[in-house]
Amino acid sequence: MMDYAELQHKTDDQLADELLSLKKEQFNLRFQSATGQLQSPTRARAVRRTIARIMTLQNARRRASASA
Repeated sequence: MMDYAELQHKTDDQLADELLSLKKEQFNLRFQSATGQLQSPTRARAVRRTIARIMTLQNARRRASASA
């Protein structure tokens, strides 16, 4: 799990790649949950929160560049 400070040091492209991989992982975790094969329910929560952190950072960067 990445915290906000770690994510701030990544470029926009790196964030987009990370977001894509996390969304794929989230899909797989949801699929595992639906079939009863999920090993770690806490991982699904951590992935969801990291996705939210990345999206928050991306939106903040967009607002900053639009106002500059």
